[in-house]
Amino acid sequence: MARWRALPAGLDPAVVRFVVQLRKLKDVSGRTLRELAQETGYSSSSWERYLGGRSLPPRGAVEALAQIAGGDPARVLALLEMAADAWKSRQVDAVDAVSAGPQPDAAGEADASGEPADPAGSDDSAEHGGDGRDGRAHEANGPGEGAAGRPAEPPVPAPADGDPRPRRRPGAGWRRLVTLGGGAALGAVITLLVVDTSQGAAPCSPVPAVHKPVTYGCHYSQRATLWYAGNSTTSTRHIVVDMFGPDVAELQCLLQRAGITPGGIDGNFGPLTEHAVIQAQKQFHLDVDGQVGPHTWAALRR
Repeated sequence: MARWRALPAGLDPAVVRFVVQLRKLKDVSGRTLRELAQETGYSSSSWERYLGGRSLPPRGAVEALAQIAGGDPARVLALLEMAADAWKSRQVDAVDAVSAGPQPDAAGEADASGEPADPAGSDDSAEHGGDGRDGRAHEANGPGEGAAGRPAEPPVPAPADGDPRPRRRPGAGWRRLVTLGGGAALGAVITLLVVDTSQGAAPCSPVPAVHKPVTYGCHYSQRATLWYAGNSTTSTRHIVVDMFGPDVAELQCLLQRAGITPGGIDGNFGPLTEHAVIQAQKQFHLDVDGQVGPHTWAALRR
């Protein structure tokens, strides 16, 4: 007897009990997945999902397996009902958890807004460099400075034209320009980096889409011999178990039009909808796998 793979982490205990019982029936039957598909009408890939705990089987599949294995269908169906309730509760809890998740921090958004730093901070940095007031006082200390204090800097002679304004020390202006220019360049680089970071993070800022209850209806109309229910016009999109949205609602309406009950028009591809898809595929003589592709769409829209 082959060893089973471990079930996915986080499964509800009720789901685990059901899948374990399902695996026991499969072991007792001695059938391979391909043989189960031939005898039950449910595809090998569907049985692989059921026995792997990735989706729940419809009642028909459980009854067929129990009959092949000689087990008690009532006991397994009771476990299936408890597992289905736990499965639905898990989906609701997951939606609530995402809805109540942390929102983007307002302070973080302000930091990433790309606003340049306070100019006063740049000036303060420049003043405490080699060209600010402290720097000039330090440069004024001549070689004869004593321990008692610093002698005053001798005045610079006035220019010949009588302008009393003191002249700058040679090279001081250039040093100040270089310092200010370097500070401005550094500020520009920081600003560009902040803006680039905020732009790069922008696509990640929206909150992920959450599956919220939506009311769907079936408004049938026929165009070019094809039937539509007013939710989606796709005829090619591949949809499977656990997907949701208007495409699933369209599928459910088309199944209902074909006389097959999908378990409600809620836009949620659950076990009941999968069972209805399998019935439709059998009815239209298609490959039975419980998944919807171009062939199933074409059959339902005719």
